Amino acid sequence: MKPGKHHPDPDPDPEPVASTARVWEIEESLTVPLAPEVVYPIVADVRRMKDWSPELFAVRCRGRGFVGFNRRGPWVWFTVCRIVTADPGREFAFDVTSFGLPIARWGYRFAPTEGGTATLVTEYWIDRRRDGWRRRVAEILGLVFTGTPAARRAERNREGMRTTLRRLRAACGGAP
Repeated sequence: MKPGKHHPDPDPDPEPVASTARVWEIEESLTVPLAPEVVYPIVADVRRMKDWSPELFAVRCRGRGFVGFNRRGPWVWFTVCRIVTADPGREFAFDVTSFGLPIARWGYRFAPTEGGTATLVTEYWIDRRRDGWRRRVAEILGLVFTGTPAARRAERNREGMRTTLRRLRAACGGAP
């Protein structure tokens, strides 16, 4: 090597670089010990979601939708939800708004496993706060009501999804 051209060996264990990019969609999956046609109506009964969600504590049904009342620590908020997919045994999803502003889509997909005697339940979330002034207002409301900045909501939701799915599995007779 020529003088002045020293190239140190690369670090064998580089520090992981934390991503600061906004995450717009996430999903988590867990196997439940019941067939999809049995699990679907349990999830689609939105009144039962408070039994496994770590944030939702009450539901008021309204036609093709519902109002969800949520709590995390000292923060309390409500959302208006409209069911957008109700395909028994396959998928259930709803869009969430707050004060008429789009917030997210939450959904569940059901896939048979183990010869149809169990179900891979995939919970997904899509952040719908994407455009212009409506995005900024929705993000501010989200911070005020939930105490979670928009950039951290996906991380917070992933934690909640894992809890939700474990509780759902336990409610369906599986290990928590």
